[in-house]
Amino acid sequence: MEEALIKFLFEQGQLKLITNSRFRLLGVKNPANIGSHALRAAQIGYILAHLENYPNLEKISAMLVFHEMAESRTGDINRVEGRYLEKKKEQAAQEQTKPLGKIGEEILALWQEAEDDKSAAGQIAKDADMLEHSLTAKEYIEKGYKHAQNWIDNTEKGLKTEAAKKLIKQLQQTDSNSWWQGLKKVPRSDID
Repeated sequence: MEEALIKFLFEQGQLKLITNSRFRLLGVKNPANIGSHALRAAQIGYILAHLENYPNLEKISAMLVFHEMAESRTGDINRVEGRYLEKKKEQAAQEQTKPLGKIGEEILALWQEAEDDKSAAGQIAKDADMLEHSLTAKEYIEKGYKHAQNWIDNTEKGLKTEAAKKLIKQLQQTDSNSWWQGLKKVPRSDID
């Protein structure tokens, strides 16, 4: 069992090497990787779950930690590529988790619920995933990739939770660098 778990964890490390294919379409030379996307999506999911009064915040984060796990085998395929390629994410996820026993069954159930956004948890997870892509798109817009606005516009149409709808409106009004503005103002006496 331990060997299977370690192999799974090594495989999940591949997500740090797979770039987000959505933003390659824009000509971004080094788009964010899927591993960093999953981390921020999990953080967003925790916050959305809180704002939506979902009782199990950690479940949403766990769903999002694993929601891209199959891409270590399938790669990240955007919707243009997906028009021509069959992506067998379900098969990959099942094959990845089968050797892990009960832990694998739990991970697969989390993955499946995130993929099928019919439950409240699934809707929150899907909205968090889409919001993360929108945050990344906003960062790219501010670097001159104006067509990234397409992802934000499409995301806004597809959001289901009220909290996510409010956050995407705020996202569009907020400069991605505003978080650090004012933090570097230190009195001279504190510098020494």
